[in-house]
Parts: sequence; C-alpha cells; structure tokens
Amino acid sequence: MNEILDWILDTVQNIDPVLRTVVAGIAIMLETSVLVGLVVPGDTVVIVASTAVGSVGEGFLLGAAVVVGSLAGESIGFALGRWLGPRIRFSRLGRRIGEHNWVRSELYLRRRGGPAIFLSRFLPVLHSLVPLTVGMSGYSYRRFIAWTAPACLIWTSLYVGVVAAAAKTYRAVSDNIQYAGYLFVAIIVVFLIGAYLLKRVIARREARHLALEAETNRTTDPDMKD
Repeated sequence: MNEILDWILDTVQNIDPVLRTVVAGIAIMLETSVLVGLVVPGDTVVIVASTAVGSVGEGFLLGAAVVVGSLAGESIGFALGRWLGPRIRFSRLGRRIGEHNWVRSELYLRRRGGPAIFLSRFLPVLHSLVPLTVGMSGYSYRRFIAWTAPACLIWTSLYVGVVAAAAKTYRAVSDNIQYAGYLFVAIIVVFLIGAYLLKRVIARREARHLALEAETNRTTDPDMKD
C-alpha cells in the first residue's frame, strides 16, 4: 500500500504547483457554476490537489484559488439567473433537471432566505440551482455574496486542510510505519463519510422546512385545497 500511495502522491506532487492550483480553481468554478456542478466533480480535483501541498504557503494559495473559483462559479450562476434564468429553466437541459428541483430551490430560498444560500453550498443539486434561483428572484448580489462567501471559505478550509494534513502526516511516518498507507486512506475515507453524513443531516433538516413551506402554501391557497 505504501508503495502505491508513494507513487500516486509523487506523481501529483511532480505537477507544477501553479498548474495544480489553477486547475483546482477552474474545476471548482465549473463545479459551482449553474448546472455544470451536477456533472463536474470539482471536489475530487480539490482533494487530489490538496495531497500535494508541501507547505503552509502552498496550502494558503490553493485554498485562495479554490475560494476564488467557488465565488466566481456562484457569481456566474447568479448572473445567468438574473439575465437568462427562465430561458435556462425551460431549456432542454433545464427540463432534464426536473421541474420539482426548480420548485424545491425556489421554496427553499423563499423560506430560508440568506441561510438557504449559505447551506446550499453543502447540499447536492441545490448548490448548483440556488445561485441561479437567487439571480432570478431579484435578491441583491451584495447580499448573495455576503452569505455564500463564508460557506465557500468553510468548505475549502475543511477539504484542503484535512487532506493536506493527512498527506503531510503520511509522508512523515511512511518510512517508519508499515501500515501508514492504510492509515492515510482510512483518514480520507472517514473524512468523506463524515462530509457525506453531514450533508445528509443538513439535507433532511432543510427538507422539513421545504415540506412545511409546501404545506403552508397548500392550506392558504384556495386553488390548492381539496
């Protein structure tokens, strides 16, 4: 295991640091852009790039690139929502997303406001649709950035920080500990499982808010009553 990990980590580390950082920033920009985030695994690219961090300075630069990329991607989604939102929603691609997901995003934003923008960064599907929905809603860009920037910073700090620390620890002990490779893999797996479970908890909690909003609309709208 150690030999395989050494080869993988050395291969990534031999890539020019500037190129690694730029690629990670672009990948996360695409991942957070409207609809693209449904197919582009930007977080995977960030994880791979984080394994090659060799110093605090490199970690800071990678983190900065990922935050800037995240904000750029979400800003693109916001701008497209402001200018082309309905056309995108009713396009062929928009219909493939499913009308229920668009309605879910609208209800979520309406009920939760700013916190919906913050939490959507950690939720599947919604992290791609919410910036577009916010743009269509008339919500100000300044308020949008004020809510999404902290979420992007927290997300980046967790992913880059944990993976970089695990890789650094592995390199420090791999020559002396036979099963260091398994320990490194275990740390990454535990982190990913923890991130997944946290997303599930947030998603279930927010789903209850959406269900409450839908029920409120049903009982207050005469056309929706039986």
